[in-house]
Amino acid sequence: MRTLVYAAVLVIGSTLALPAAAYDGQKCKAPGNCWEPKPGFPDKVAGSKYDPKHDPKELSKQAESIKQMEARNKQRVENAKKTGKFEYDVSKISAN
Repeated sequence: MRTLVYAAVLVIGSTLALPAAAYDGQKCKAPGNCWEPKPGFPDKVAGSKYDPKHDPKELSKQAESIKQMEARNKQRVENAKKTGKFEYDVSKISAN
């Protein structure tokens, strides 16, 4: 009798849980492409009032700072290979 009750509870529980497990709340256009805009927001951000419109000069500042960082790292590595000691401060490297 207990086995029958456990089986009935298991069947009822699984039928109630099955729809919840199958639906994730998104409408996917393709497998893995499940992005959808929130209500009240446009489908495309570009050209809308939510477009950040990044300034090219501001974006090039970051690229320039990365180039400078790579140049400093190159100086540090060359100095470490030459002297066998790593020096973080680049101004001390050029003084030697």
